[in-house]
Amino acid sequence: MDEVFALCVNHLLSMFDEVGLTQWMCGGRNMGNSLKSANFLMESRLADAARGSADALYDLGMAYSTGSGGVDVDLIEAHKWFNLAALNGSEAAMMCRADISDDMTAREIAEAQRQARAWLQATDQRRAA
Repeated sequence: MDEVFALCVNHLLSMFDEVGLTQWMCGGRNMGNSLKSANFLMESRLADAARGSADALYDLGMAYSTGSGGVDVDLIEAHKWFNLAALNGSEAAMMCRADISDDMTAREIAEAQRQARAWLQATDQRRAA
């Protein structure tokens, strides 16, 4: 699982390097701009996720599994996003979902799956409108 963790961390760092969050996390410079950038990144990832982007869904899973991008660690949310990314063909998301599942109860996994189904239903209705 160390290889999976390294893959997930490397992807997260590359995602956040787009907005300079590595600089913020490593030195605290431009903190206000970095937080604004993090919010923008999360909002754009959510919009892309609503359009079915596997990369955006995976990025959201990474953010929630590591507590990055201005969100707290939430394994239910992370599992939901990894599950949705996996449904859209992301093999990395399948591995990350399996990895975090080891730290979750059956009830938490069931809740994450329920939330993933609700997301699919909500976004399908929006696309149909």
